[in-house]
Amino acid sequence: METMKAAVLAEPGRFDVKDVPLPQVGPGDALIKVERCGICGTDIHIFNGHYAADKLPLVPGHEFAGTIAAVGSDVGHLSVGAKVIADINIGCGHCYYCRRNEFLNCAEMQQVGITRDGAFAEYVSVPAQLVIPAPESAGFELLALVEPVACVVRAARKAGVSFGQSVVILGAGPIGNLHIQMMRLVGAAPIIVVELSEERAAMARAAGADVVITDPAAAGATVREWTGGRGADVVIESVGLPALYKQAFELIRPGGHVAAFGLTGPDDTVAVNILDTILRENSIKGSVAGMGEDMHDALTLLSHGRFKVDAFTNAAYPLASIQDAFDSLAARPGDLKTQIVI
Repeated sequence: METMKAAVLAEPGRFDVKDVPLPQVGPGDALIKVERCGICGTDIHIFNGHYAADKLPLVPGHEFAGTIAAVGSDVGHLSVGAKVIADINIGCGHCYYCRRNEFLNCAEMQQVGITRDGAFAEYVSVPAQLVIPAPESAGFELLALVEPVACVVRAARKAGVSFGQSVVILGAGPIGNLHIQMMRLVGAAPIIVVELSEERAAMARAAGADVVITDPAAAGATVREWTGGRGADVVIESVGLPALYKQAFELIRPGGHVAAFGLTGPDDTVAVNILDTILRENSIKGSVAGMGEDMHDALTLLSHGRFKVDAFTNAAYPLASIQDAFDSLAARPGDLKTQIVI
């Protein structure tokens, strides 16, 4: 077999599902037969032309699970047919940043489905050292959630949340919902969510939020009420809007910090009062993708049922209907995740 079906994003807003050459498998690579691949918020940004537009045409897709179809001549630790997932972050492996598990800062960094062809296709090739064997008992729909869960695992690490700390999460979409569940696992309390959609607000409550605010104008007073008048220890922005980042700084307590997670436009900025930041000893910490051990920890948490995933696995579209899947996303707020069945 020399070709495969793939969804090529030819230009913003338009997929072409067509035959393309089968990915090359180098000596240190593994070829994965893709079974499921989730649609990520980053994929939506790419689809809309807001992110990685210079990489088009591209086969997106990075939240995937499948089985080993072939391995390179130098690969001895993977077996054909094994159920697997993969870390999507490819660094040089030897620089300062790679040694510190900060692959995104590596000068040679690539990401599967973002800067190189990904898994909205029948097959995807990745470096074998990034492939992670998965439990045979785990379903592919569950395994395709490992990458987004790894993102919130890393965000929790970066935020340094500890037991009993108050956390505000701005936005209860797919990743916001996972942030809620992650904050429960690390012992945050109270967990306060700001979400405009009544449907997603209800899902936030079901996910474990202690307080859900649907009127943004009431956020400040409500957060102070639930935090002894101080403000939150941590505010996680999970939407990617400058106005919400501005609000995040208004909701943290003196000595608190903003966890920057939601992707904004490349030129978006927020004015920060430097003197106020210094005097209050506030801070901001960025986090965007799970990598390395984050992936293994996410797999362990999912495999042991630590996340409620029903709302993330209900919506599934075949590869041939990927255009419909993307076009209908906004009309399906109750589907926290849409997966493409390959």
